[in-house]
Amino acid sequence: MYRFSDIQLFSKLSEANLAKLRDQAIVKSKEKESIVFYEGDASDYIYVLLEGTVKLYKTSPKGSQVQINRFDAPAVIGEYACFEKAPFPATCEFVTDGKIAKVPTAYIFELLREEDFALEMIKSLTSKVMILSSLVHKETIYSSEAKVAKMLLENEEIFYKLKHNEIAAILNITPETLSRILKKFKNQHYIEGHKEGRIVILDPAGLDQVIETNKVLNCTNCIAQFKADIGYADPS
Repeated sequence: MYRFSDIQLFSKLSEANLAKLRDQAIVKSKEKESIVFYEGDASDYIYVLLEGTVKLYKTSPKGSQVQINRFDAPAVIGEYACFEKAPFPATCEFVTDGKIAKVPTAYIFELLREEDFALEMIKSLTSKVMILSSLVHKETIYSSEAKVAKMLLENEEIFYKLKHNEIAAILNITPETLSRILKKFKNQHYIEGHKEGRIVILDPAGLDQVIETNKVLNCTNCIAQFKADIGYADPS
């Protein structure tokens, strides 16, 4: 189980201030599909994910789920709503068994009146902003192909643990785009699929090249393809 000190939002807090949070925290074990909070619930607690994985989703007028985010432990969930004193904008549900702690939002605001706690929180938030800035940078510079290639290399097992629409939501692309890219990777012999849903990486260097060039080549022998395109005939 992760500790409060592993959470980015609390990463710069002293042990004394971490102890104050732990004393107020209510820790509960949760089963898969357990609801942490519903869309529209009052943000009376800041939730700290200590074990497992949760998803955030909104419900459409027709009752279908639209996944908007996914968190693996360690993470803080819904802190924006808590600091804004606004209702939670989405429903949070466990997709695995796990463990979560909740800290009263009112107690956080009480601690923020203490200078040392407030300064430490500012340092933690600044650190988090830098990390988010890096993530946004990657999101803007990576093509869809590069994002899929990177996930395959870093987290191959996720492709048989999750449905394609869930993976697409994590990558911020459409399920159709994900399917098209995986098909392209198979055609390029970077990967192959098995009946049980597993994806096997055949050419890690090829996927690295996709990330490096930020695109996927459309030919397996590009020199030969270029010659054919211009009508070049080999003199031999």
